[in-house]
Order: sequence, then structure tokens, then C-alpha cells
Amino acid sequence: MLATHQTHVNTYTAQGWWGTQTLADLFEQNAAACPNDIALTDPPNRPDLTVGAPQRLTYAQLKTQVDNLAWAFLQNGIGKDDIIVVQLPNIAELVVVYLASAKMGAIVSPVPVQYRTHELKQILALTEASAFITVSHFGGFNFVEMAQSLQTRYPTLKRVIALADAPLAGVLSLSEMIHQPCDATALEKAIAQNPPRANDVFTICWTSGTESDPKGVPRSHNHWISIAFASVDGAKLSQGDALLNPFPLVNMSAIGGMLTPWLLTRGKFALHHPLSLPVFLAQISSEKINYTVAPPMLMNMLLRNPALLANADLSHIKSIGSGSAPLSPWMVSQWHEKYGISVLNLFGSNEGCSFCSGPDEIPDPAERARFFPRWGADGVASTNRGARGMKSKLVDPLTRETITQSGVVGEMAISGPNVFDGYFRRPDLTEKSFDSDGYFLTGDLFAIDGAADALNRYRFVGRLKDLIIRGGMKIAAEELENLLVEHPKVQDVAIIGLPSARDEDEVVCAVIVPKKDQTITLTDLNEFLREKDLAAFKLPKKMVILEALPRNPVGKILKRNLKEQFGKEKSE
Repeated sequence: MLATHQTHVNTYTAQGWWGTQTLADLFEQNAAACPNDIALTDPPNRPDLTVGAPQRLTYAQLKTQVDNLAWAFLQNGIGKDDIIVVQLPNIAELVVVYLASAKMGAIVSPVPVQYRTHELKQILALTEASAFITVSHFGGFNFVEMAQSLQTRYPTLKRVIALADAPLAGVLSLSEMIHQPCDATALEKAIAQNPPRANDVFTICWTSGTESDPKGVPRSHNHWISIAFASVDGAKLSQGDALLNPFPLVNMSAIGGMLTPWLLTRGKFALHHPLSLPVFLAQISSEKINYTVAPPMLMNMLLRNPALLANADLSHIKSIGSGSAPLSPWMVSQWHEKYGISVLNLFGSNEGCSFCSGPDEIPDPAERARFFPRWGADGVASTNRGARGMKSKLVDPLTRETITQSGVVGEMAISGPNVFDGYFRRPDLTEKSFDSDGYFLTGDLFAIDGAADALNRYRFVGRLKDLIIRGGMKIAAEELENLLVEHPKVQDVAIIGLPSARDEDEVVCAVIVPKKDQTITLTDLNEFLREKDLAAFKLPKKMVILEALPRNPVGKILKRNLKEQFGKEKSE
């Protein structure tokens, strides 16, 4: 199944931005080059979470499992271009599923373990998946029971495959499929008859669905490789580096930011899930991790609780990637000053918008938290391979005119070899999401910044849907969140717009999670903001205290939930 228009394939290949290697090809090369090196490690606390003991697999051992599963897929009627919905936590078997699918050409559609029948019904109906791979239990939930109930509703879903402690009626054993020896000669012959290509669809990932039904994003091997260079070069990864992935291996942040960079650098891939701070820090030490990723909330929290880091060996860490929410200049500077660790400012989406602000392009830590290199703009060059072939522009959300001057807020639009071509089987959504020049409209607001003679940076302003209108003025929620996260009494914060008694206006509401044993008032917040010399119209008029903010599986705050919960009555 081709992932992109042939005209794009021809252009990107001719320019050298796309090649002929699949992710399976990269893995095969790694396995041949260093068969006895450790390739993949499980979370050490796996027995507390789900089925099976923690695995430490060399490249040779991992290749054996991959080949076995690829053969088992073919023997059980799962062939090239068949879609497999996969709902597994971050355990070794999930990586084996990805690599085996890449080898024989099946399409992986990964979903978060938090998804339930409501989300899965929509995904199964759209994909017409032929198999569902899951685990018998995780977090106290019976996934097999849910999968089998769905199987009765969708006739294309012929097989449920599960990792379980014991045989289950009507369910294929994932463990047996992985460990049953394959016929290597027959496997290679079968694949050669219809081999996967670098431009075939490899994954269909899903947007969070916080604003609408889940949207499927098809991406090819070339899509993933193109976008992974942003992290590889931004983090200065070297051959043999050890990577620790705590993000669910279901979307851009983990597949593009961790899995594919691991394949490109022939190192060790350590898995972690769900986030457990003691386990995470212990893995950094024991696995001698060179690069990992963490959400801004965790990075802030660790700085405010230095005792948590007292026994952690951070000496092998080169850099830490952070994103999914704006970074605080204070946080990025503190990690550099106290621990000598560079924090990368990462921005991306499943659709393929990707920027990486690293120390090579923005050396100053505080500035790195606020700005991204203006990849894809005319006259702006970069040595980061993630920027190859990218084109970007800002457009006025109303007029769609291109913005070229500094400081004017516009919607980011992007095209190039790392950007998808359209939502899976949703031409209606695709048509609305691309402009007449073929640029994907991201829904993210940026402004052009930098020295007057260069204008080589973008400054993230917020999400288009998160702009708050007050007295005719536009307020970016992220600007206030970035300031308030520095408040000594604030653990976590979200800024939302609530309905006002004046219909054309919104009220700025601060949703606050205080630090333990701290009490905070709206007056405290606004006095803190006034000290920052903030414009008065941006000050919050309402405050709500919560014990924790609602977040989706990849850590983004569910502001829609907050607006529904607290926006029932209009405020002044």
C-alpha cells in the first residue's frame, strides 16, 4: 500500500531525501554488524505490570524472534498490506511486532493501552483490521476479553493474538508465535515474492481524539526515517548509544523520536512503561543511558526535588528531549547549569510537523526553550538532516495570506518528506487540512523571530483552538503557563478560556495543581504575573484547584475536559 503520491516519491527520491531501505533493512544491517551486542531491554518491573519476565535481547536473539513472528504471521494468513491493530504496553514483544511487520509488509496500527471499546470500534471499522494483538492483562484490565467482544462485531477481524500466562480459547499465543522456530529459507522466499518497499505504509497512528473522532495517520518507512534525523542530529546521537524510551510506543514521540533513531544508530533500546520515577532513574544508571525523553512536567519536578536525583548516575546522559508542552527557560537553563545536560526542545505531530531546537542551532539554554530553528523557510539553512526538504510558512488563520514579518502570529503550515499525505480513508478531513499549495495546516500558532537581518527562528505561541479572546485581544494560553510553572507554589498548571457574560469574550481561567502542602490564591498568581510586567488584560480572572490535571496517553493536557467541567456557567 503506497503511503504517498507518486509525484512526491519521485521528487523526494531524486533529491536524495528518500531511499530504498525499510526499517526492517536497517535492523537486519544492525543485527549482522553486531549480533552479540544488547539490542533491547524490558522494563525491569515488567512482572509487576503484565505477563512475562524481563528480557535482555542481543541483536541475534532479537532477529530470531523477529523472523519467527514474521513467519508465524504468514502461516496464519496475515500477509503484506494486512492491517494489525496492536494494543501492547512498552515491552519487548511490541518491538518484535513492529520489526516482524516491517519485514513481511504488514501494517501496524498501534493504539494506547488506555483505549477502550469506544475508541477501538471507530478504529476497527475504519481500518478493517484482520488481526488484533494484545496482552491478557495490564493495569488490572482484561484486554483479551475486550478484543474478543469486538471480534464478534467486525467480520474482518479474523484473529486475536495475545500474550498470556496460559492458553486462551479462540486466541493465538503471541509467545508461541515468537518462539516457534521458522523456516528461514521459506520465509525469505515468501517475502521475495511480494517484498515491502520503503514507500509502503508501515504504520497507521491515531491522533488523540480529544477534539473529535480518532484520525488515522498513515506513514511509510521513508516518512519515519526522514523525521527521525531531527532527534538523531539534534541529540548528537552516535553509533552504539543507549536510548531509554518512557513514552508509549504508539505515535510520533516514541516511533519517530526513539524507535527509528535506535535503528539508525545501532545501539541499545531500553523500554519503560508506565512512568515510575524510581524505575526510570534506576534504568538511566544501570543501562548507562545516553539519551532519553521526558515531559516538561517531570523535568520541572526533578529540578524542584534534587533529592530524587541524589542517587542517580546521570554521567552518561548527553541530552534529554522534552516536548508535548512548552518548555520553561528556567528549566532548560537549570539542567544545563546544575547537571551539564542539554535539554532539546522538541515539537512534532503524528502528521509530521517536526522541529528540534538543539544546542548546535540555539546554544543558549533559555533561548532554546523559547525558540525553534526556522526550518523550511527560504534562505534559512541547517545541518540537521531532519530539515532536509522541509518547507514551512506561517499563514493568517482567517485570510490564509502568508506572513513574512517578525512578531505576527500565524498558523504553521508545512510540507516535505517528513509530512504525511492525508488521513486514512478520510478525504473530507484531508481536504480541510491542506492548503492549495499542498502544505499541511497544523493548527499550531507561531511567530517569526530572530535578529532583523536573519529572522531565522520560530517562536511557539499556542494551539489555534487554545487562543483566548478577551476584549478583542488574543491571549496565548501557553505564554501564561510558561510563566506560572515557575511559581514556587505551583506543581502543574493549565490555562483555559471559559465563557463570559459578554458573549464575544472569554474569561482567562488558571487551573492549578499546587505543590504538596501549599496553598495558593488567585491574588498570589496575579501578583507573580505582575512582577513579570505582563499586560493586565492577560491576567487570570478565575482560578480552579485540582489534585491533578487530566492528560491523554501521551501526556498532553485534556483542556477540552477542563472547559466542559468548569465552563457551564458564564463569568464576568
